Amino acid sequence: MFNRNRCLRRVAAIASISALVTGCGILSSDSSDEGGPIVVGTTSAPSTLDPAASWDSSWELFRNIYQTLLSYPNGATAPEPDAAEKCSFTDSSYQVYRCELREGLTFSNGDALDAKAVKYSIDRIRDINLNGGPAGLLGSLDRVQATSEREVVFHLNQPDATFPFVLATPAMSIVDPDTYPEDKVREDGSVLGSGPYTLQAYEEGKKAELVRNDRYQGYAERRNEAVTIRYFQDSGSMVKALRGDEIQVTYRGLAADQIITLQGTSTRDENLQLIEGSGTDISYLVFNPGDPWASKKPVRQAVAQLIDRAAIAHTVYRDTVDPLYSMVPKGLTGHTTGFFDEYGDPSVDKAREILTDAGITEPVPLTLWFTTDRYGSETGKEFAEIKRQLEDSGLFTITLKSRPWKTYVEGYQKGEYPVFGRGWFPDFPDAENFIAPFVGEQNALGTPYEAPKITEDLLPRSRRESDRGGVEREFEEAQQILVEDARLLPLWQGKAYVAASDDISGAERALDPSTIMMVWELQRKTSW
Repeated sequence: MFNRNRCLRRVAAIASISALVTGCGILSSDSSDEGGPIVVGTTSAPSTLDPAASWDSSWELFRNIYQTLLSYPNGATAPEPDAAEKCSFTDSSYQVYRCELREGLTFSNGDALDAKAVKYSIDRIRDINLNGGPAGLLGSLDRVQATSEREVVFHLNQPDATFPFVLATPAMSIVDPDTYPEDKVREDGSVLGSGPYTLQAYEEGKKAELVRNDRYQGYAERRNEAVTIRYFQDSGSMVKALRGDEIQVTYRGLAADQIITLQGTSTRDENLQLIEGSGTDISYLVFNPGDPWASKKPVRQAVAQLIDRAAIAHTVYRDTVDPLYSMVPKGLTGHTTGFFDEYGDPSVDKAREILTDAGITEPVPLTLWFTTDRYGSETGKEFAEIKRQLEDSGLFTITLKSRPWKTYVEGYQKGEYPVFGRGWFPDFPDAENFIAPFVGEQNALGTPYEAPKITEDLLPRSRRESDRGGVEREFEEAQQILVEDARLLPLWQGKAYVAASDDISGAERALDPSTIMMVWELQRKTSW
């Protein structure tokens, strides 16, 4: 079995909840559903229900309704079997990966989940090949074989010691060949999976009702019978619902002011708890090479020279996030402070020199886009602060535009935005996952970024090494290329916050190493 524990000990803390800030604490208890489904609120609604179409936080829902060959049981920092009974590389070059499925697996409707279904699910991702979709995760895959009813073999076109981590992402969810078309995305609003829950009802942008899947076979120990996930347009209405006991848990999208308030002593009076931990989610800007201004390196470098990350973290987010100077977040092997090393503190004089040396003497017009309903209510304030910083220099004139997430995604995949904001929640806890998804002709951003030194040399070299602590140099070199190109501009690194009613336990166990919520860990306390 592939083992990366040696290096992942360094990052295990990132995936765990480190402190219970307020509230009565987490008590062990038996499952109780006397109050009906546990209701979880979030501002991060799915953009699709089909795994072949998603490389975003739709995975939050996927993890709970679909199944993958490998996943992360509570406390695990490396993938372990889920739909599979066992998996391992069968060669020393990390190019042949074999999995044996659990015996008697079925989808929730009783259809057999066999090796052919696994092959079908992986192949259709590549056949559909949606721009900005998860096919980019499978760049090292040559072909899939269903060698028997229970055995599936993955043949890679290059050594890739990270391939088990790819298989553990919700993008590789196994779907029923009889109900998911081979060459297009399923769009009927229904789901058929084999995960811990079935999707009983779904209202796009409003709620997902999950009920226990009695046919499920996997590692998850469900501590509740049903969970309803409610999707909110803003964090204010979400917290109001928490205080009104309309929901029992909130995750993703808490605003800084609300976090500060929940950290206060009044939380105890409201019978609420706030659980705080380290996180690896990042926020960054993307520059479109198809735009006449954003395509100019001096323009991008001048923006990089002016951005005051500390001011954004303090003024907008009230220090509930940390400034970030690398696409690889703090806490992961390979993290650097490349943008600070290159540009130092924000400087108007240095930015002006960069532009004038390139013959640019008039204010540069740039349009910055952000999404209104994905990353929390501070996003608009953040971009207003970026606009202020750039325009106060006298070197830029900034236009801000925004869209809801679903149409926002469509816009950047079509190349409509000169500069746009994105957040990234890791597919798996490795520096590779903060570099590889953003480069190459096909990537998670739908914005081509040719970086041959990274894609053809540094990443392939790093994938030959199973001890991820031994590839620090490759990642440092890759990050320096990103700094010099300034096509991607890191802004801040987040922390993990879960707010919950005092009568809910399990929230501290509910986040996997990618900080995806495993809702089966949530339960009502039955004793005090």
